[in-house]
Amino acid sequence: MTADARGAVTFRFGGREVRGREGDTIAMALWAAGEPVLRRSSSLGAPRGLFCNMGVCYECLVAVDGRTVRACTTVVREGMQVEPGGRP
Repeated sequence: MTADARGAVTFRFGGREVRGREGDTIAMALWAAGEPVLRRSSSLGAPRGLFCNMGVCYECLVAVDGRTVRACTTVVREGMQVEPGGRP
């Protein structure tokens, strides 16, 4: 399946509407939408985004519908509510 054949998915990130493609992870949909910052560090508030992109680290934690997940391993779905951050 080519990227053009996949359907569009609309979700919210930090209150902003974002469009992704069916089958994309949250991280890839946000990256493609120009949003590389997924959370802020707890100590200094430094921006955090993708690091390993394979579910090993905790840099891409986000909250999806109130549950903490890794953005790099969670597939985006229509209408999901994604918030920056998340707690390990």
